[in-house]
Amino acid sequence: MKKKYKVHYTSPFRKRSKRFKRRHPEVVKQYKKTLQILELNPFHPSLRLHRLKGELKDLHSVSINLQYRITLHFVIKDDLIIPVDVGSHDEVY
Repeated sequence: MKKKYKVHYTSPFRKRSKRFKRRHPEVVKQYKKTLQILELNPFHPSLRLHRLKGELKDLHSVSINLQYRITLHFVIKDDLIIPVDVGSHDEVY
């Protein structure tokens, strides 16, 4: 049986997510699919999971598409993923 990761949606992220979906209805389907894949396999190549650098060095990022990203705390030992922000490359970095 495959291991399933736990995605914990904080209240601030839920607000950002709601705003993102309202502003970008054209990518809502991709956004939801990204979150589903993230829970099943955060290492899936389509997500392009990578650790950030500089001030955001404690965060990771996954891609929704070429323009939009989700930044997140990725705690491997607890199999816990905590989304932090969602938006365009410039908005989340």
